[in-house]
Amino acid sequence: MHAATATAVDELDGAVDSLLHFRTDVGERSERAVTEDPQQPTANAMRVYLAVLSTDPKFVPPVAADFAEFRRRVGDLTDGERLHVEAAAKLLDGDLITAGALLADLTADQPRDALALAVGHQLDFLTGNATSLRDRIGAALPAWSPADPHYANLLGMYAFGLEECGHWELAEHTGLRAMELDAADVWSVHAVGHTHEMRATFDIGIAMLDRRRPDWDRTNLLRVHIWWHYCLFLLEAGRYREALDVYDERLAPTDESSITEAVNAASLMWRLHLLGEDAGDRWAKLAATWPPRMTIPFNAFNDMHAVMSYVGAGEDNLAADLIADRRRYVAEAGPATNVAMTARIGLPICEALLAFGRGRFAEAVDLLWPIRRYVHEFGGSHAQRDVMQRTLVEAALRAGRSAQARVLVGERISVRPDSPYNQLKFRQLTGG
Repeated sequence: MHAATATAVDELDGAVDSLLHFRTDVGERSERAVTEDPQQPTANAMRVYLAVLSTDPKFVPPVAADFAEFRRRVGDLTDGERLHVEAAAKLLDGDLITAGALLADLTADQPRDALALAVGHQLDFLTGNATSLRDRIGAALPAWSPADPHYANLLGMYAFGLEECGHWELAEHTGLRAMELDAADVWSVHAVGHTHEMRATFDIGIAMLDRRRPDWDRTNLLRVHIWWHYCLFLLEAGRYREALDVYDERLAPTDESSITEAVNAASLMWRLHLLGEDAGDRWAKLAATWPPRMTIPFNAFNDMHAVMSYVGAGEDNLAADLIADRRRYVAEAGPATNVAMTARIGLPICEALLAFGRGRFAEAVDLLWPIRRYVHEFGGSHAQRDVMQRTLVEAALRAGRSAQARVLVGERISVRPDSPYNQLKFRQLTGG
């Protein structure tokens, strides 16, 4: 590794450790590493990684300008540094797929590069590549041992990849092992929560999160998202008012909240909307936080949640304006991962949400039905994307599309027969 001082190395190592533990100081530490050594290649790449992985475009321009200046002055690079710099450059070009592939090349040769593994893992998540989410980490694990400081973090990542590929019991076992090794590994808590969501073992999920609350319910970048998972368990348990209480106390975003926190809020509120729960003025307050976040097209998954918020608040004009803006973006922008995601998945979903909000349920079905098998391509987890699948179920039921509703509900209840939501929809469908 090229570094001017030992302090620069220490700051970079600390930044990577913070990234792996989702600590809020990760940005500050990466900045300190670059300040200490402005020409340190991996530290400069890491600044780009953090900006893009935030999914908030406001963080990208200043980092992009600094990175361009760094590349003009950079000297010789090791193979690993070169791949980090190339991957960061691809991210700034909007090419998440190639960036992830470059990091896979890096970890094939250097499987103990924790930064490359962690960033690659998140890129797999953002692009909906569940197989790589699992296998990128699985391929590297044999090069690690339980004695390594970040072994637990890798197990947590592997647990999440296993869960997204349907290996729920093995994912739970792996995540619990990670927690045993490092109680501060909140990603493993998150992964085990997902396994309970997918199996509808919501009571066990609530108990696990309650038991582990001292580990995750403190300042970290996943705290609000894990509360969102807690609320999903409450919804399955039929405890809707409690979920709203948690929303008010933990999830309701402000102008200072991150865009991912606004996504959590919108996702929960839309599920409650589909269940017929009255949210009062919460929708209006949530919708008011979105317009400043949506000025630059950057992430189709986020766009979906903005439209949910607008439609839930009765601000159809804002939803329609955002959809029109994204249509222009797709027509005019050059090749980029998000352009393809927006065209293929983001726009149909946003259009369907607006149609649903206007009571045009058959139109919503016609927009969502063709994309339901590949909606994973615009990122997120099974749990997150289920909000779209539930919207399709509700639209089919309300539109009287009985055959399509039977298919959708049958698919759901066959995989998760113990889900109260699936049982409710089955009873609605069969009149039972």
